[in-house]
Amino acid sequence: MQDIIDKTAFFVQERLKHAEAGHDWWHVLRVWNNTKLILVHEKADRLICELAALLHDVADSKFHDGDEHLGPALAGTFLNSLQVDADTVQHVKNIILNMSYKASLGKVIFHSKELEIVQDADRLDAIGAIGVARAFHYGGFKNREIYNPNIPIKRDLTKESYKNSTAPTINHFYEKLLLLKDNMNTLAAQRIAVERHRFMETYLQQFYDEWNGIK
Repeated sequence: MQDIIDKTAFFVQERLKHAEAGHDWWHVLRVWNNTKLILVHEKADRLICELAALLHDVADSKFHDGDEHLGPALAGTFLNSLQVDADTVQHVKNIILNMSYKASLGKVIFHSKELEIVQDADRLDAIGAIGVARAFHYGGFKNREIYNPNIPIKRDLTKESYKNSTAPTINHFYEKLLLLKDNMNTLAAQRIAVERHRFMETYLQQFYDEWNGIK
């Protein structure tokens, strides 16, 4: 088991060597660590969880013309090369296809405890101090405005409208990041999310105070 995980970690590190910093090897490493932290409190198949955490962004659709099946396919091909059993490979592919926030806005037909854990691990990295940094880095990568008070926040986004959004980064807090705390699956992630969520609320208040010349 450890040999498979080690080889997978090396494969992902090499593949994401030049990735956007919010979705690079360091993001994957944090999600992997979050997964192991949650597994201390949750019972699930450790190999499936760790492999899915490591491979979940091997080909993020945002950077591959919206192709949501490329990542699972690449993950499957790699795991098959290590002769991982077919059921494990399929489970990992299903997690990668269904774990994103975007996927949760559409019809999700797959569910497992392992999916819950890796999804929580990924969502934890989208909030708190690192979540703030990642949001603004990706916004800069896409040349989006930091904030524009004339562009309203959109509620109840569909999968397609979320996917095609070009809104300022501050809007993204309300359209996704601030919603994640109450959508964590596991008790362990729910507990961790509380402080990270509070940090984002404090950050936003400071942002608006500075924007409006109050502080």
